[in-house]
Amino acid sequence: MAGTGPSRRGILAGGGAAAAAALLPRAARAAPRIILNDASGLNPTPVTRHAVLPTGSTDALIEAVRAEIRDAAAAGRPVAVGVARHSMGGQSLARDGTAVTLEGGPIEPDTAAGLFRVGAGARWSQVIRQLDRIGYSPTVMQSNSDFGVGSTFCVNAHGWPAPHGPFGSTVRAVRLVLADGSLVTCSREENAELFGLAMGGYGLFGIVVDLVVEMVPNRLLTPTFAVMPAADFAPAFAAAARDPRLRMAYGRLSVAQAGFFDEAILVTYAEAEHPPQVLPAAAAQGAFSAVSREIYRAQVGSEFGKRARWIAETRLNPTLDPGLATRNSLMNEPVANLASRDRSRTDILHEYFVPPERFDAFLAACRETIPRSGCDCLNVTLRYVAADPDSALAYAPGPRIGAVMSFSQGLTPGDEAAMMRMTEALIERVVAIGGAYYLPYRLHARRDQMARAYPKLDAFVAAKRRYDPGLLFRNALWSTYMA
Repeated sequence: MAGTGPSRRGILAGGGAAAAAALLPRAARAAPRIILNDASGLNPTPVTRHAVLPTGSTDALIEAVRAEIRDAAAAGRPVAVGVARHSMGGQSLARDGTAVTLEGGPIEPDTAAGLFRVGAGARWSQVIRQLDRIGYSPTVMQSNSDFGVGSTFCVNAHGWPAPHGPFGSTVRAVRLVLADGSLVTCSREENAELFGLAMGGYGLFGIVVDLVVEMVPNRLLTPTFAVMPAADFAPAFAAAARDPRLRMAYGRLSVAQAGFFDEAILVTYAEAEHPPQVLPAAAAQGAFSAVSREIYRAQVGSEFGKRARWIAETRLNPTLDPGLATRNSLMNEPVANLASRDRSRTDILHEYFVPPERFDAFLAACRETIPRSGCDCLNVTLRYVAADPDSALAYAPGPRIGAVMSFSQGLTPGDEAAMMRMTEALIERVVAIGGAYYLPYRLHARRDQMARAYPKLDAFVAAKRRYDPGLLFRNALWSTYMA
């Protein structure tokens, strides 16, 4: 009966096609594409190869990295490296390239020197767990403990221990595998130019295999909370950063539409007066854990939710929670604690660095730009960042207040366009007051804005071409602004 099965001609044609396909070279056959993404969920990127390299043995890792470099160079593919891929604009991805993911790595403390050597693929949670056992803590680390140590160096992230600069300021040395496969040690004394280029260089100069990093004794800390007008925050924050009694400090701003950015809270931590002889093991709580996930997520699209969260953080929590915690517990916060479970939305980060004396101008820029954009701001955390004299792409050439902003964004083209317009407008205002924006996030800035925020950009690009003339190490940041 017609239409009940394949015809003899169809079977013959299909069999002929299958036979012909069997004769094709293996490389010519279609293979499933490997698609990777970053934390935004907005950058699906096809890659030719995804190499996951465990770093149990550093020597074995070095040889594996060299093999991947040789293979990619022979095929003319770019190489991009990541650990957790928490960037948001494809900074750890290269289209049709080799994506290298580092996993784990040795952690070797030296208590006499106050240092630890760590594999680039180690997560901060692993570092904290190991250092916690011997009574030590990272001097500076990224704000979430599920990020990779090598990635923290490559974006030169900062934390909230005071009064330190970015993470790179606590790194004594790194070892890099360059595009030609050579292994080099970089520090302020050895290969100093390359050290400053790789620090915050987004993996464009080589693959970090391990680092030597400063550590400090773990301590039991007790908080002090001060609610104030946002206009009073900058001088109070600068004074706290200079106070030798304080070990950690951060601030937040109210994001309720009524009185947007008008009120601030400053939270400082000093050593507890009568700590126990044996400190409790580091818990995965972090500074954000005082705000429950339910309260935090209830802010999305809700003025009531934003007001309730601010009341909980500034009035209720300081009264109900004594806040005693070890240094390690405060920093040991995974991203998942407050992550969205709504598949129709994504969380987008911004970060701006402004001179403390221009903080009022920054507040005015945000009040005039963010509410009218329609973008949903959920949080602003303020951190003090000491001057960074080392990295070529320094976002803090002098002392800065870093404002880490979290937005909830829908996934429609209209949502993306609104975020892009707001980001470009806010960057323009921040650069005009002598500030900078952070590079690991969405690639929404104009090229001229990047050049003004980072005056050494052209020199950075020229150095890249000297150290990597074949442009082996590339990612979306390079392709968008530097190629």
